[in-house]
Amino acid sequence: MAKDLTLRTLFFLLCLVGLPSSRAVWLTVPASGTKCVSEEIQTNVVVLAEYSVIPSDDRSHQMPTISAKVTSPYGNTLHHQENATVGQFAFTTTEAGNYLACFWVDNYHQGAIEAVVNIDWKNGIAARDWDSVAKRERIEGVELELKKLEGAVEAIHENLLYLRSREADMRIVSEKTNARVAWFSVMSLGVCIGASAFQLWYLKRFFQKKKLI
Repeated sequence: MAKDLTLRTLFFLLCLVGLPSSRAVWLTVPASGTKCVSEEIQTNVVVLAEYSVIPSDDRSHQMPTISAKVTSPYGNTLHHQENATVGQFAFTTTEAGNYLACFWVDNYHQGAIEAVVNIDWKNGIAARDWDSVAKRERIEGVELELKKLEGAVEAIHENLLYLRSREADMRIVSEKTNARVAWFSVMSLGVCIGASAFQLWYLKRFFQKKKLI
């Protein structure tokens, strides 16, 4: 029992170290607008999400329906549904970057009401079906907790590699930007010096022609 409790504690701490892999959000979608949520995800990550419209306390209004659209960092549509009160989507990421999920109320008209949407978004280790893994590999108890720990460690390791690659990309961009700014500064200084020299030469020639010097 003590060992099992220790494994659970370690698993919880490891999940805290990594990026959030599961979150539930409530969005208030205006009657005439769009509300979006986004999450930065690396490649080869499983994403599962469910969304539903929360019924209003005001029974005089019919529960609104919504449309949902999920796009990848490069603008590819991964999920699109209209006239829904509940829905879900699942995909494995092929692009690294911000994945965007947008919601809006269908059939806007005068007097339409806003919609409150609950989104349960899971990715990575949180999206894994551990019950199926346990049945398939015939493991339970301590072995299952160790399997979860192994998955958490792999997810954290992949996330650290991703962050390191992003840091390297940002460093390269910063170095290129600094080099271009330096060259631009040198060129600007050269142009200023050239313009000043030309202006002095022109004024000197002008005053000489006017016999003022």
